[in-house]
Amino acid sequence: MRKRKPQWLRKSYVEVPNQELIDILKELNLNTVCNEADCPNALECFHQKIATFMILGKYCTRNCRFCNVTTDRPQIVDPDEPARIGLAVARLGLKYIVVTSVTRDDLPDGGAEHFAKVIRAIQKESPDTAIEVLIPDFRGNEAALKTVTEANPEVISHNMETVKNLHSEVCPQANYQCSLAVLGNIKKLNPLIRSKTGIMLGLGETKEEVEELLDDLRVVNCEFLTIGQYLAPSSEHLNVKEYVHPDLFDEYARIAREKGFAFVASAPYVRSSYHAGEALGL
Repeated sequence: MRKRKPQWLRKSYVEVPNQELIDILKELNLNTVCNEADCPNALECFHQKIATFMILGKYCTRNCRFCNVTTDRPQIVDPDEPARIGLAVARLGLKYIVVTSVTRDDLPDGGAEHFAKVIRAIQKESPDTAIEVLIPDFRGNEAALKTVTEANPEVISHNMETVKNLHSEVCPQANYQCSLAVLGNIKKLNPLIRSKTGIMLGLGETKEEVEELLDDLRVVNCEFLTIGQYLAPSSEHLNVKEYVHPDLFDEYARIAREKGFAFVASAPYVRSSYHAGEALGL
C-alpha cells in the first residue's frame, strides 16, 4: 500500500508555465528533464524561465528503480542539438543553465563529447552564462570525464542518489564507489570546477548511513549538495519507505555544512537542479 503524503508534501500548483520558454523549447525541438522525469517543481521553474535541458535523446540505457525517464533503445545522437541549446539559452537570456542527459552506455564515451559541444555552444552564444552539467558516470571512464572538464563548465554534478547500503537496490546498473570516483576526479582534472551531487531520502536509509555518505563525499572533496524527498513516480517504481520530516532535512543541512560543504540545499521538494544558480550566488 502506498503511503499517504503528509501535509508538508501537498504542493499547491499556483504557478503558470512561462509560455515563451515552452514555445522556444517546442520550436527548437529540445527536451527537458523537468518534463521527462515529471519533476514536481516544473511549473515553478518554467514560470521563472528556468529549465534543465536533457540532451542525447529521451531514452535511457539504464533502468534505475526510482526514475521516471523511459528506458528504451537510444536515439541517434543529434549533431545539431548543441547549437539549438546555445540559441535557446541566448534567446531566453539565462544567467545560469543546467544540462543533463539520459545515460548512454551504448556510446564509447557515454556522450561526453556531446556534453562538451553543448557547453561550448552555450559559451559561444552566452559567454556570461554560468553552466552546470549533471552527468552520468560514463562507466568510470576518466578520459570521457576529462573531455567534459576541458570544456570548463562552472559546475559538474553527478548524483549519488542514495546511501551505500541501498545503492545496488536503487541503482542496480551503477556502482557506489564508481560514482564517488567520478566526483573525486572532477577536482583532480580541473580544481577550478565546482563538484556537486544530490541524494534522496525516504528509501529506508538510516541517519548513520546518511552521515557516512556525507563523509565519503567530503573525502573526494565534493562541494555542493542537494537533499530531497524520494517520491515514487508510479506503483511500478520503488516504494517510499518514509516521508522525512522537514526538521530532519534541516538537521542534515546543518550537519553537511559542519562537515565542510560549501553549499547545501535540503528540503522535501529540493531536486538536484532546483534553484541551482544559488550555489554560485546567482
